[in-house]
Amino acid sequence: MGQDFTTLDTDNSGEITLAEMEAARAASFAQIDADGDGSLTAEELLESAGHEGRAERRVQKMIRWMDENENGTVELAEMSAKDKRLEKRFSRMDADASGGISEAEFSDGQGCRGKGHRDKNEQKT
Repeated sequence: MGQDFTTLDTDNSGEITLAEMEAARAASFAQIDADGDGSLTAEELLESAGHEGRAERRVQKMIRWMDENENGTVELAEMSAKDKRLEKRFSRMDADASGGISEAEFSDGQGCRGKGHRDKNEQKT
C-alpha cells in the first residue's frame, strides 16, 4: 500500500483495522480512477504503473482475472472479491490476533509482503 501507520489509522485509535485498510484500498482505487466512473481501465492502470516494462501484459492479465462482468474494466467490488491479499496481509501483521494492527506490529510487518513470508514463530519443516 505504501502508506504509513498514521495515515492508515484514520480514527487515531492506535491500531489499524481491516476496515481502515479496505478504506485505504478504496481511496487508492479512486485515485487511479482518473475519470471517476467507478471502474479502472487498462489505460488508467498503466498510467498508475508508470508504463514500466511488462506492465501492459500484467495489467491485461489482471483485468482478465478480476473482470467478473466482462466489461473490460475492473470495479472496486470485483477487485475486493478477487484479491484476498489485503486480508491475508492483515492477518499476518496482526500478530496477536486482536483484530487491530498496532504500530509495532505494523513496523514488524512491513517486511512480510511476499508469498514466502513465514511467521517468526513458525518452524520450517
